[in-house]
Amino acid sequence: MDYFELKIKVNPESQQANEVLIAQLAEIGFESFTEDESGLSAFIKAPDYSDEINNKLDDLIIPEGTQISYKINEIKDQNWNAQWESSFEPIIVDNRCLVRASFHKGLPDLDYDVIIDPKMAFGTGHHQTTHLMIEAILNDDFSGKTVLDMGCGTGVLAILAEMKGAASIHAIDIDEWAYQNTIENIQVNGCKRIIPLLGDVNLIKEKSYNTILANINLNILLADIQYYVKSLLPNGNLYLSGILKTDIESLIKTAEKYGLIHLSTATRGEWAMVAFQNTQ
Repeated sequence: MDYFELKIKVNPESQQANEVLIAQLAEIGFESFTEDESGLSAFIKAPDYSDEINNKLDDLIIPEGTQISYKINEIKDQNWNAQWESSFEPIIVDNRCLVRASFHKGLPDLDYDVIIDPKMAFGTGHHQTTHLMIEAILNDDFSGKTVLDMGCGTGVLAILAEMKGAASIHAIDIDEWAYQNTIENIQVNGCKRIIPLLGDVNLIKEKSYNTILANINLNILLADIQYYVKSLLPNGNLYLSGILKTDIESLIKTAEKYGLIHLSTATRGEWAMVAFQNTQ
């Protein structure tokens, strides 16, 4: 699939400015981001780009003291992997988990070595929300549990859940690319207990899980949380991310309406992860 790249130059260079811009771009439909010395790049599938989104770019709130300029580039699918490989660096989460591509060297001293070869940047752990979800998995007990990774992307969370001892995992995404990429990454990591599925929340009806992971976006989380609750076993944990810090309160209110107990909140930059438990 072809993509449109929004290339933004920020002056002066500011990590905080990048985070503010990424948060806004995610809200209007851009789904993956890379940063380097030349600026910020945001990517959106070509069929999803519209005049409406283009008009919203003119309404971006620019952090005080910064100036930006941008241009739109079309990227053909066959060129994507080369571009991604040139900028993708491995990451280490909590000094315990390495997320790397197959062409990177492993670090044997770490507890977990997750190999991800995506066809786009989102789902490698570089985005703050994925990083937060990895931290949550590292700090929870998955031994013998049934797990749902909803909106699995590359499958990185499902793969780590298996490495932490989960008995069975459903990895679901509505995107054909994500479904195929999850299959590839399952094979690369030698996983045996992950079942990848193509579709939406309807696939979890009449299924039950000890732990549900959903790193999507606020609107989908608010609409689907009722279905997560129905599939979450008593004392099961629900981890939600893909949201901004400004969304935390509305997400907690909705979750509590369905009987969930708020356990904790973690933030990274402008982004947040909220954990709940089903006590019913």
